[in-house]
Amino acid sequence: MLTKKQIELLEFIHKRLQRDGVPPSFDEMKDALDLRSKSGIHRLITALEERGFIRRLAHKARAIEIVKLPEALVSQSTGFAPQVIDGDRADPPRGAMPVAEIHAVELPVMGKIAAGTPIEAISEVSHTVAVPGQMMRQDAEHYALEVKGDSMINAGINSGDIVVIRETNAAESGDIVVALVDGHEATLKTLRKRGNAIALEAANPAYETRVYPAEMVRVQGKLVGLIRSY
Repeated sequence: MLTKKQIELLEFIHKRLQRDGVPPSFDEMKDALDLRSKSGIHRLITALEERGFIRRLAHKARAIEIVKLPEALVSQSTGFAPQVIDGDRADPPRGAMPVAEIHAVELPVMGKIAAGTPIEAISEVSHTVAVPGQMMRQDAEHYALEVKGDSMINAGINSGDIVVIRETNAAESGDIVVALVDGHEATLKTLRKRGNAIALEAANPAYETRVYPAEMVRVQGKLVGLIRSY
């Protein structure tokens, strides 16, 4: 299942390919979908490629090939006739329990996030990481960050872990969030609402809770998963 934004982007790319013979630029995609940054387009493109709807061609600028369209767009399109090739996967034995399909999604790792004192805000993709689809909601955008520091260690979050973040600007007290402080510093902390103030609380007694006027703190996402390598 594709999200609304993924379908909108796929339709926009398909129409531009039909009209011009070349896909739109990332800037054009960003403007068409009314997104704030190209990193959102990068995540949508990665998701569409992971699900087999598009293919990016190596060593060519703006080279995107549409492999297939969802049924909702196929019915609207007159110039696309997808072919479906059945594989040779054997049917399960009669009476066998069905095996749940487990899929992974490539998420962009947007850099490092401080689990300690705030560091400069993250905005550039450093690499991608495979994330189990079960961690994510179909109707939301997600990204990943590498944790730096040990202030959230008592919440089970260690330095070097990859955290999976669902994009949102809303959070409740007790949520672990990516918070942007004063417009340029990002940190991973537990958010606590205190009247007209916001407390960013560590999960390590070696770090003090920092309290800011509410207008200085902007939530950029909520923690929904964690990936650890051994």
